[in-house]
Order: sequence, then structure tokens, then C-alpha cells
Amino acid sequence: MPVPAADPRALPDLAVRTLGGGVVWANDELFAGRENLVNPWPPSFTPRTFGAKGQVYDGWETRRRREPGHDAAIVRLGIPGLVHLVVVDTTHFTGNSPTSASIEALCRDGHPSADDLRAATWTPLVPRSPLRPDGANAFPVASDRRWTHIRLTIHPDGGVARLRVHGEAVADPHLVAALGTVDLVGVGVGGRVIRCSNRFYGEPQRLIEPGPARSMGEGWETARRRGPGNDWVELRLAARGTVRVAELDTTWFLGNAPAFAALSAYDGPGDPPGDTSWRPLLPRTPLQPDTRHLIVIDAADPATHVRLDIHPDGGMARLRLWGTPTGDGLAALHSRWQATAP
Repeated sequence: MPVPAADPRALPDLAVRTLGGGVVWANDELFAGRENLVNPWPPSFTPRTFGAKGQVYDGWETRRRREPGHDAAIVRLGIPGLVHLVVVDTTHFTGNSPTSASIEALCRDGHPSADDLRAATWTPLVPRSPLRPDGANAFPVASDRRWTHIRLTIHPDGGVARLRVHGEAVADPHLVAALGTVDLVGVGVGGRVIRCSNRFYGEPQRLIEPGPARSMGEGWETARRRGPGNDWVELRLAARGTVRVAELDTTWFLGNAPAFAALSAYDGPGDPPGDTSWRPLLPRTPLQPDTRHLIVIDAADPATHVRLDIHPDGGMARLRLWGTPTGDGLAALHSRWQATAP
């Protein structure tokens, strides 16, 4: 099933811990720590698991408020970017969830302190809105600005399991230019999955996340193919560039790694219109299970998109495409950076 391009949940969670997100401040966290808001796994709950402060929750929970006011937490996005959907997840919080919440955003480059952030002027993204207990409350966001921090305010108090901030990464062109060789498809610099054939066991977005996979569950894996054909994923590079080294990582995939893989490239202003638009980048190459394959690419022509074909099916932990942005690729990054500045 192709990834729905119009579904903002298919976009990366810019706040998640595995992408570098963190909770830098909360006014109260008596019952459950603020850091749980950005955990990558779904919220868990074991009934009658009590600690010194009561039932243990996999989320952020404040004390019962006995005076007027509200509680708040500030989240640093792991990757600055455009925000399209915020999910305030109150899963497992039933009689202790907030009645409503609001979301604000801030763009503050560098490494500001919690005090700096608290004193800053914030921009509303989601007005105060009612929350359902024990559920994922999704709020679409209409904003064309780049943000680095999110402030979640809950009214009046209570618990939230997760805060998901789905959006598009906006790469800092100064860092990309200074680095020279970068992972052109990495989510940290703005790489993005646009389509895939199958995502039964694992999301294709995981292919381009930073760091090594810590288990098979952190990779992309398809269902077993029982008919002809093969599985594939198409990706948009962060910037137009020339791929020098491809890293095809099957770490953790033992009896379910693909037998072969191939890469194709496309160079154009928009997403590829069809299969006939792709040119060969890496011919069909045998893969070994549980192996990090590093392959030199002899590619003289730049690309804007890459397609990974796996034969016939299976799973991969990571895909890295190490290369150099072109001059016009860097110029496009600069234009986007400036256009999205608050």
C-alpha cells in the first residue's frame, strides 16, 4: 500500500527522542516525568504498578491543581521544521487527563536555555481545544514557518502520554555547506519518503532516521510476497546532489533480509511521474543478512530523488546516500531556510 502523501501522520515526528527531541522544561511533573512525552514507543500501562507517588504512568503527569492556573511543558524539536499536525495523546489517562490543551511554537536557533525559552514570545499554533481522555487527539496546523520549540499547555492539570509533532524538516544550509559530504536522504537534513509498495511490519520512514537501528523493529519491513514483482520505496533527497556512496544496512534482519537490492535516480523539479522516469544508479546487487553494505557509486549526474528496489521482499534497517549537494541544491536550501523564517 503506497504511503499516503496527504496524510501528515506519514511525516516524521520532529519531536521524538530518536530524532533528537527533548523536553527542556515543565512547571510540574510530580506523578510522571516530562521526558516521557517524546518517547518513541507507544504508551504502555501495567495496572496496579505503584511507586512512591502512585500508579506508574508512561507519560507526563502533574499534581491535582488546587488553585487557578494551568500546567505547561516546553519541547525542543530534534529537527527544526514546518509543523503540519500535532497529536496530544492521552492514552491510558482516563480519570486524570486534562480537559483541554493549547499549542504554541517558537523559532530560536542555537542552544537556548530553559530560562531563555520561558521569557520568549511564543506564536499560537493550536488554540485551547478540548481533549478526549485515553485517546490520540490530533490537531492539524496551518503554518508555513519554521519552528524549533513547542510549548504544550494543559488545562487545568493532569496527564499526557505523548506529544507528536508531525512535519517537514528544514535543513540549515550553513551546516550542510560546512559539512560538504552529507547523507542526502537523511531525515535530519530534509530527506523524505514519498511512496512505497508495502509497509506491513515497519514504516519506510525508519530507513532514513539517524543512528543505527537497535532492533529489527526499528527498520522497514514488508509482508512476504506471494506473487510476482518486488517491493520498493521512493525518496526525495534533501537537496539536489551527487551520490558517492550508498549504505544498504540489513542489520538485525537475519532470515528476512532481501536477496538483492537496486537503486535508481531521478532528476527533476517535481516528484517522478512514473516508473519510466528513473535511471540506473546501482544495478541489482546481492545482499547479505545482518550486514552494513557500503558501496561506491560511480554517478556523474546529480539527482533529486532515489528509488530503492528490494528483491523480492523483506526488511532493511537503514538506507544512507552519502554525497555532495550541487550549487543549485544548496541555493534551494538557502531559499527555503529564508522563506520559512518567522
